[in-house]
Amino acid sequence: MTGKVSVIGGGLAGSEAAWQLARLGVPVVLHEMRPVRGTEAHITDGLAELVCSNSFRSDDAERSAIGLLHEEMRRCDSLILAMADAHKVPAGGALAVDREGFSAAVQAALEAEPLIDIRREEICGLPTTDPGADPGADPGADQGADQGLTIIATGPLTSPALTEAIQAMTGEDSLAFFDAIAPIVYKDSVDFTKAWMQSRYDKQGPGGDAAAYINCPLDRDGYEAFIDALLCADTTEFKDWEKDTPYFEGCLPIEVMAARGRETPRYGPMKPVGLTNPHAPSVKAHAIIQLRQDNALGTLYNIVGFQTKLRHGEQVKLLQTIPGLEEARFARLGGLHRNSFINAPKLLDETLALRSRPDLRFAGQITGVEGYIESAAMGLLAGRFTADSRARRPSSRPPLTTALGALLNHITQGADAATFQPMNVNFGLFPPFPERIKKSERKQAYCRRALADMDGWLSGTNIAAE
Repeated sequence: MTGKVSVIGGGLAGSEAAWQLARLGVPVVLHEMRPVRGTEAHITDGLAELVCSNSFRSDDAERSAIGLLHEEMRRCDSLILAMADAHKVPAGGALAVDREGFSAAVQAALEAEPLIDIRREEICGLPTTDPGADPGADPGADQGADQGLTIIATGPLTSPALTEAIQAMTGEDSLAFFDAIAPIVYKDSVDFTKAWMQSRYDKQGPGGDAAAYINCPLDRDGYEAFIDALLCADTTEFKDWEKDTPYFEGCLPIEVMAARGRETPRYGPMKPVGLTNPHAPSVKAHAIIQLRQDNALGTLYNIVGFQTKLRHGEQVKLLQTIPGLEEARFARLGGLHRNSFINAPKLLDETLALRSRPDLRFAGQITGVEGYIESAAMGLLAGRFTADSRARRPSSRPPLTTALGALLNHITQGADAATFQPMNVNFGLFPPFPERIKKSERKQAYCRRALADMDGWLSGTNIAAE
């Protein structure tokens, strides 16, 4: 099969898919609708813009499933991981990035790749099954996708027109959930006579830092008052069509978390463990609010776990009651956007291709994975699988024992289609060991087995596209 592959969507998954295709010698047209059409959550028109947190979570490839996925993708020549490593900021044991530098670097790499043609246009339709057919649309905002192999990586904020086209093609109603954005604070507005810098348990990050987070303590009375105010604060109203949309459990708004139980935030993002207040070393805080570095300059910090749908005025009033944030200035306040995803176990085969249309693949959050890196991982696999299809060779899927293989298996085979919801990578998706392994050693064993099997898989799949 000849011709260019179309990748619709220039987010993490689409950028990674285009990169993998080009690395395998396949010409690509990467379609990104911004700035022709914006979204509710994006601010810039940059490729691979991060719209929520700037953290890719733990980078521990010896004990963490997400850290393992990082390492597997590095070994697969991932553009997203390469640029994340190049633009990381202090975050303890996590991999966090300067979001503007990261996005700019991803875009520059793709623009410099001669096999990738980036087109700024909205795609409102999908290619027909007849490769010679007219897409039936005018160029520009009403344009349909090119004929031939296509990867749909439009993310959780797929445009209404393309969403309708996907629904019409699949016959399935789009599932959806809400994803919330955390506020970002200017560091120079934090009062460090009350706040302090420290990572939990003084855990060192990749650069050796053990003080990557700003910590703001609350005593019992302060915590109770904060929860009271949080539960009474005015929130944004949902539209009628949004009211029955469930939240993703891994990214609950802080006020929804508190509504489930007054102590819930204290056992989540506000847990007071592993930290000592140097201003009062003998006093144990009842709860602690952490802020994580958001840019390379260290001037911006996002409030960890404080995704919210509170109205902006309410956010400022509430957050400025936190010790150390009384005079806080905000580079961005929190927000809420609607995320859509397909019923992947029902609709997709083991190579992310639509069962009814093998020329179409899906990648990223629209497949029902949750998280930046999980989304990019599905872009990586979709790119490789599409290169196989173009060369008319069978696809070799990553072993189930790897993070890539376990996540792919979950969304295409392992999950129950009737109850399918977005999922982060986790060790519960991995096949168990035939032999008994101590619980304290199990995570390391999973990681060692995965990386060994990943190296074996890669040694047999690094074949250039024909």
